[in-house]
Amino acid sequence: AQLVESGGGSVQPGGSLRLSCAASGFRFSYYVVRWYRQAPGRMRELVASITSAGDQTLYADSVKGRFTISRDNAKNVAYLEMIMLKPEDTGVYLCLAQPPTEWGPVDDVWGRGTEVTVSS
Repeated sequence: AQLVESGGGSVQPGGSLRLSCAASGFRFSYYVVRWYRQAPGRMRELVASITSAGDQTLYADSVKGRFTISRDNAKNVAYLEMIMLKPEDTGVYLCLAQPPTEWGPVDDVWGRGTEVTVSS
């Protein structure tokens, strides 16, 4: 089971990025997907979540209206579209896939992250 994030980079404030999270080796379409970010000296923060079917999403207050989470189960990929980026959005963005609770003790799958830097 593997998740690989991509799409990070350095942008100026107000810029945009689209992150991708590519899954392999597990039944991605059954898993909830979450994007977290880890900034230096700060706790890991949950940014956005999407249900397995993609019909419900949740966002941290700090990114509402600017970030959009989506997924394409046919391609085994999840996305995080980020617009109007701010310096405080800087950090490593990590993707998490969580299996259905009814499956019992099945491990979560974490990616290694992609770095986003917002600076002028």
